[in-house]
Amino acid sequence: MRRLRAECAWKAGQTHRSLARYLLEETHETLEAIDTGDAALLREELGDLLLQVYFHAVIAEETGEFTLDDVAADVIAKMHRRNPHVFGPEAASGDTPEQINEAWEAIKAAEKQRDSVTDGIPPTLPALLYADKVLDRLARAGTPAAASADGDLGDRPLALVAEARETGVDPEQALRDAVRRLL
Repeated sequence: MRRLRAECAWKAGQTHRSLARYLLEETHETLEAIDTGDAALLREELGDLLLQVYFHAVIAEETGEFTLDDVAADVIAKMHRRNPHVFGPEAASGDTPEQINEAWEAIKAAEKQRDSVTDGIPPTLPALLYADKVLDRLARAGTPAAASADGDLGDRPLALVAEARETGVDPEQALRDAVRRLL
């Protein structure tokens, strides 16, 4: 990527902001590959997604912000902190997935020290995923939201997201699967 930035005028002209759309596009292409179950396509799309990570890291390196090694070190440190059941002094193999997730969320909350339970949820997420995240955070904070299937047009899908959460269904994936069945 360093050589490409040095020898390709288009790549040299890119910024974090100008590349944002490609990061989003590659993310969606990776999700599509997952949905198809095509391992070769997934491999290709994960490579394209990783290329975006490299691209952004090299831009940051050029401006002295951080390096790819910094990014990798941060991920490693985060995994160690948030997985004490694996890396901690009292590593336990008997934790359930639910207990592991709750511990992860508690550690993350302590690290982030947010003012609101919904801080950190990007409002630019697709609406269904955004609703799911907000409902999850509110429920974990002990203030579940009441969604009514009898309300306005916005309330009805929100109620469906709440219903999906109650039954352990990922509403985003359920809708994607339903739409795919139409094709």
